Amino acid sequence: MKQPVVLIALLAAGTANAADAPYFDAQRLAQHVKTLSSDAFEGRGPNTAGEEKTIAYLIEQFKAAGLQPGGDSKNGNRLWTQAVPLGRFEIKGPVVASVSLGGKVRSLQQGNEIAIRAAMNGQTSVVIKDAPLVFVGYGVKAPERNWDDFKGVDLKGKIAVVLINDPDFESGQGAFGGKAMTYYGRWTYKFEEMARQGAIGTMIVHETAPASYGWPTVKNSNTNVMFDIVRQEPQKSHAPLESWIQRDTAVTWFKQAGLNFDTLKKQAQTPAFKPVTLKGVTFTADYAVAAQTVVSQNVVARIEGAVRPDETVLYTAHWDHLGIGAADAKGDTIYNGANDNALGLAAMLEIASAYGKAPKPARSVVLLAVTAEEKGLLGSEFYASNPLYPLATTAGAINMDGFSPGPLTRDFTISGNAKLELLDRLIDTGKRWNLIYVPDSKPEAGYFFRSDHFPLAKRGVPAISFGSGSDWIVGGLAAGQAARAEYTARKYHQPADEFDPSWTFESLKRDMQVLYMLGRELADSNEWPNWSLDSEFRGARDRSASERKGD
Repeated sequence: MKQPVVLIALLAAGTANAADAPYFDAQRLAQHVKTLSSDAFEGRGPNTAGEEKTIAYLIEQFKAAGLQPGGDSKNGNRLWTQAVPLGRFEIKGPVVASVSLGGKVRSLQQGNEIAIRAAMNGQTSVVIKDAPLVFVGYGVKAPERNWDDFKGVDLKGKIAVVLINDPDFESGQGAFGGKAMTYYGRWTYKFEEMARQGAIGTMIVHETAPASYGWPTVKNSNTNVMFDIVRQEPQKSHAPLESWIQRDTAVTWFKQAGLNFDTLKKQAQTPAFKPVTLKGVTFTADYAVAAQTVVSQNVVARIEGAVRPDETVLYTAHWDHLGIGAADAKGDTIYNGANDNALGLAAMLEIASAYGKAPKPARSVVLLAVTAEEKGLLGSEFYASNPLYPLATTAGAINMDGFSPGPLTRDFTISGNAKLELLDRLIDTGKRWNLIYVPDSKPEAGYFFRSDHFPLAKRGVPAISFGSGSDWIVGGLAAGQAARAEYTARKYHQPADEFDPSWTFESLKRDMQVLYMLGRELADSNEWPNWSLDSEFRGARDRSASERKGD
């Protein structure tokens, strides 16, 4: 093993190679993942006993690694946690929902034809009676792109039926930059925009390709307990009804109204589209909602910098998963979240241990395990809105959510196709392991907006979310892609995402070395990576330039 003084000298000089990276042990990684994704942790749902166990485990491990608490201040001392107040919303009792098709009433089963979320606008009951349905295409209002799907339609008292993703998704070209999803394609935007338009509710039509996941993921993610940041005027962001419907269900409703779903979908891909009312189709629903404010926790560990402690390099990973929910075909109700994201937590803990054994870096290093990612990046959004360490002097953020527990790969990726100097540094670091950077193969899935680096990125912090590659050294790209497709179809956001004792962690061990070196060298440098000149996040970063020494 190389002496620490040699390691830090190499790092400071920027000449360290793969052999100088810390060694990471597969057995330790396996133990972390096995523990955190065990049934005892109940799926790590926020505001549950599973959260308490998770927080305690993370703190115990950070202490053992020799790190210091980096969370909220109390009596002049830092705590291990940052309190994150959240609204908690849960449907109580049955969901009674139906649709009237030409006067004939048809019941809708929660989780089958429709997935209704607990209302997050403050209402304790939702009662909708014979509300008309209006198809609003992709539900986009983007003046900078000369796009308005609403054309002045009055949606008050009506249900907006909306497509998922962007108008460009199918054609791959148009006003939204082609297949790569913009924020206008995200379900979060759809719900927010329909509330701004005054609709009483939103129904997003689920289709697997543009959503990038199947109906089980929609059902499991939307019919359990909901969380949101605490808002002063929640009704401005949330309509009373927020829901998804199956594509076949929508096709039937359109046909009853004398409309062709596919024809209208094609029209919605043009700026000339105008909203269309589904004549003779109305929606009725009645259900109760329990709403309360709770406090969840981000966990924060820190290594104080030896030279410039007020400057920070940030690692993030979300600790939460879906908790306990609907039973699968085998009767399993615990959504263990082994891949998503016990792997990321295991990596964070072992990277923390490596930092704890090494000499202090010049800049401070903060490891932030965030809550409520599965509920809409709420923990990272709270941190970005209430940073414990200034965002202006955060040199970069490395998010860990997308690792593979399997065999070695030849490549790696990041979420989305953002252009930034931190990615350039990552690419150069990966080359020491002969790793090839492959751009996001599914930019239309909108992964850039679905990971915890996004709240930091939109405030200007150079931030990436790392993803393991798919080109396996043994088996090639076909094997890697098949494994990824299998996971997405059968395990993602399902109880089957469990620890597998056959996992080798070979890819993860190597990827961790890359990310450790990326963060360590940035922490030992005096450089300030930035976004590309044409990035939408460049302006936010440049506005804080005066707060950074040497920038």
